[in-house]
Amino acid sequence: MTNELKPIRTESDHAKALAEVERLWGAKTGSPEGDRLDVLATLIDAYETLTYPIDPPDPIEAIQFRMEQMGMTRKDLEPLIGTRARVAEVMNRKRGLSIDMIRRLHEGLGISAEVLIRPTRNDEAA
Repeated sequence: MTNELKPIRTESDHAKALAEVERLWGAKTGSPEGDRLDVLATLIDAYETLTYPIDPPDPIEAIQFRMEQMGMTRKDLEPLIGTRARVAEVMNRKRGLSIDMIRRLHEGLGISAEVLIRPTRNDEAA
């Protein structure tokens, strides 16, 4: 297919671009087909980022995910959050994170402060 590349603006444009990517998949890097595949992937990514934005995770979900990744228990959070009771309150969404907790979680778990500072979903939304 040698038609000109252009921005993806509609669902129809998106579907056509995906079909073309499927056709070009596996093209050799540096070949005309490979270059077209790279440009199409960039255009698709730009369209999907604008059309289907992904909200950052809830702070508690982010902490739980990182704990799972690191094989941690709630007890391991005590140096970062406080007493066992405080950890339970935070993880059960009964207490918000303080600035000091956010700093320690960011340093200790490597979770983005931007994620940790977001409001925590209430129990109904969780």
